[in-house]
Amino acid sequence: MLIRRDVLKFAVGSLAVHTGNVLTAQTALAQANGAPAGGAPGGPVPAAPASFNHASVVEEARALAKKSFKAPSNDLPEPFNALNYESYVGIVRKPKTSLWMGDNLGFAIEPLHRGFLFSAPVDINIVDGGNVSRLVYSPADYDFGALKVPQDMRDIGFSGMRILQTSNGNAPTDVALFQGASFFRAVARGQAFGDMARGLTIRTADPRGEEFPVFRTLWIERPSLGNDALIVHALLDSESATGAYQFTIRPGDATIIDTELVLFPRVTIDHFGVGAMTGMSLLGPMDRRKLDDLRPGVYETEGLQIANGGGEWLWRPASNRDTLEVSAFVDENPRGFGFLQRNRDFTRFQDDEQHWELRPSLWIEPIGDWGAGSVVLVEIPNESEINKNIIAYWRPNAPLAAGTEAQFAYRQFWCWNPPSKPPLAVVTQSRSGRPPGAPANTRKRRYLVEFSGDNLGDAQRTPDISQKLTCSVGSINNIRNYLSRDHKTYRVTFDLDPGNDTLCELRLELQSQGKPISEAWLYRWTQ
Repeated sequence: MLIRRDVLKFAVGSLAVHTGNVLTAQTALAQANGAPAGGAPGGPVPAAPASFNHASVVEEARALAKKSFKAPSNDLPEPFNALNYESYVGIVRKPKTSLWMGDNLGFAIEPLHRGFLFSAPVDINIVDGGNVSRLVYSPADYDFGALKVPQDMRDIGFSGMRILQTSNGNAPTDVALFQGASFFRAVARGQAFGDMARGLTIRTADPRGEEFPVFRTLWIERPSLGNDALIVHALLDSESATGAYQFTIRPGDATIIDTELVLFPRVTIDHFGVGAMTGMSLLGPMDRRKLDDLRPGVYETEGLQIANGGGEWLWRPASNRDTLEVSAFVDENPRGFGFLQRNRDFTRFQDDEQHWELRPSLWIEPIGDWGAGSVVLVEIPNESEINKNIIAYWRPNAPLAAGTEAQFAYRQFWCWNPPSKPPLAVVTQSRSGRPPGAPANTRKRRYLVEFSGDNLGDAQRTPDISQKLTCSVGSINNIRNYLSRDHKTYRVTFDLDPGNDTLCELRLELQSQGKPISEAWLYRWTQ
């Protein structure tokens, strides 16, 4: 049985932390190449072989899969081998030392220091005209604050990188960040970092224990003048598989990352996930009774939306659960799925520091057919807003057989609103509470679901509106409907009596003239 300490959490900013078992987390984050050999400080230096293309990454991953996995050493010299959070975040890259800063290329690269939970080294290479140079660590590029750093510091490498956008002399702005295992994140223009993506998941929320693949090496192609895209290649490695990745990153009002990957399993893997993402839900309208907090909402992931291969649009509100919950939405050739932050109103959160309303939605559209499988949603009990406790990924039905190869491709949209939207009314509020007059220890719950859409304001398009509401167990009572043509909303309230059962699946959609006019609202009640 999976218990709380076996699930990842993430600290504020870019810090990945394991819940309760730091040694396991550090081992997971440490599975990268050994520390780079010493070299001349500052800037990239030539590496061998000099010629590079993505096919060489694929070949390297294929060859690595034929060898036994070896966990590299992640040793660090003092004082970096014993940093706490405060000391680590106090290490700051000096201004104008980032790669390409001032070169008018539209992008700059800020290598991230090793230390704290990020002791594992990641090789960073620069590709220019097909030639490869390895980026070399120099302590002169960093301000260490109160830390006392030896004068003869060796090249200790990096823990990852931050990608910045530069243009027209304006201050650099964040685009993406790669750091920790196979985690990376991105933002659209004007947003703050929130949800994270993962290159690959293996046995997430599985009683056998999760495995954390890592990016050992990154190759960054120098962009051409005026090019609005940055291409990053990555070599992934783990006990069970290797992989070759190519990310094409296009920042803007929506930052788009095209992801192509080839996987090479060392052993047969029956539980893996692609297109994985993780977010946070601590306090929302579905679970207000759990925490005493002055803020009305504390979440960066409002819910999971799925456009399945059958043409349905599904909406599942995210929730801070009392117990671990794993849901599987069976599908074939999904058209898209993702974590959305639909509320962009500051008053829903009232947080002047975190600004949850500015966190990105992450929407994924598969490129090509993915076959049969499930979109898996994992909801983990959460005690703090630094915990990333909501996970989703596509799990194919077919296992990865040892010695074979598997390819996937998808497009990520880090955005305010996904480009693909239901041609239907959508859920704009989901609320849950104790029915009036019910005792404090009641198992009954009252729900309110609000749908909004232009079709709800048009009596000719939707002359008669009804709801189709079902529950897997128990009974539903006291159903009430509130239609506002002026506000283009339709609200449904109802009471659930689960009886003696401990789990109930709820489904609600609006219909007119016998056809769906809204996305389907799904929720799981548990005792």
